[in-house]
Amino acid sequence: MNNRLETFVKENRKAFDIMEPPAGLWAKIELELDAKKTQEAQNKKKPIKLYLWMSVAASIVVVFGLVWLYAGRLQNKDLEIADVNAAYAQKEVHFTGLITEKRDSLAIFASANPELYKKFTADLAKLDEEYERLRLELPTSPNQTFVVKAMVKNREIQLQLLKQQLLIINQVDDYKRVNQI
Repeated sequence: MNNRLETFVKENRKAFDIMEPPAGLWAKIELELDAKKTQEAQNKKKPIKLYLWMSVAASIVVVFGLVWLYAGRLQNKDLEIADVNAAYAQKEVHFTGLITEKRDSLAIFASANPELYKKFTADLAKLDEEYERLRLELPTSPNQTFVVKAMVKNREIQLQLLKQQLLIINQVDDYKRVNQI
């Protein structure tokens, strides 16, 4: 293949030489470039000082930093357990489902033992208040993992309390049945 190319170039050498640029072309290009440079120099405005550029850049950085901080605080208001720790979020969801189930069971026994039910719901209300306080504290806490652990522990305690309350209600019902006979 190289032989063909060499042969082609040798045979058509004169045709390649005809295509050379005219002798004055480079001089003409140089003149046009010089004229263009002088015109640009005349049209050129005062250069902006370096300190001005630096102050503009610093202002932009400060503005973006403030916007980023403000946006971050807005987003943290809706911070969820899953945003801090996915494993604890799964536990919390599991406990919450069981708590709902147990509360429904407890509500069924409310008509049979209204005084006992009232005392039980008061205990649960205190734990709910504590959970809500922790939830509100979460976005601003420096140790969010600790707060999340406390929230999950609160749900776990609620579940244990409900189980104990249901056990007590069942024992009271059994006692009533035995004494009626």
